[in-house]
Amino acid sequence: MLGVIVNGALVVAGGLIGLLLKKGLPERISELLISGMGLVVIYIGLDGAMAGTNALIAVISMAVGGVIGGLLDLDGAINKGAKKLEDRFKKDGFAKGFSTATLVFVVGAMAIVGSLKAGLGDNSTLFTKGVIDGVTAIVFASTLGFGVLFSAVPVVLYQGAIALVSGFAAPYLTDYVIGEVSCVGSILIMAIGLNLLGLTKIKVMNLMPAMFVPILLCSFM
Repeated sequence: MLGVIVNGALVVAGGLIGLLLKKGLPERISELLISGMGLVVIYIGLDGAMAGTNALIAVISMAVGGVIGGLLDLDGAINKGAKKLEDRFKKDGFAKGFSTATLVFVVGAMAIVGSLKAGLGDNSTLFTKGVIDGVTAIVFASTLGFGVLFSAVPVVLYQGAIALVSGFAAPYLTDYVIGEVSCVGSILIMAIGLNLLGLTKIKVMNLMPAMFVPILLCSFM
């Protein structure tokens, strides 16, 4: 679990540095950086999507996950909670920073593989991921603000849960399964990038259940 805690701490540290930088940035520069981050996030998504080898799994996962997430209205629930924190701390844009950073940090192969290895005693992957997330948090916090710091909470909970069940889950999370999960997660990352560019208003949180559907589908396809 040490790797999980370090990963979360580095997100907070990076977020704090980003907030300090934000104070010295003119608004026009911040807006330009957000656009730049949107393009980078799309690139990260495209790169990760190549991990998948079965497009049908991605199609079915997005469909099933979208139905589940839409019925549960996960986006509404997450944003409602984030808005309450936004009002409490009087920080505009909290919800956007929180949801964007959370999704970028928790989807992808490193989060899954690193957490599995951490649960089995090897924290090296999560240490590496923590450094990457920390640097990313600096940029996100400098443009999206205070909410980025709180993304450390779901990062720790998500990766901690995987680490705790690693002994049971490891045999089922083969390279094939992880590749398909990473593919679907990376598609969601691309949606985040499109939202950051202002091209779409996709409720990405409502599609989050799609990430877990490949675990079942890979047993049959």
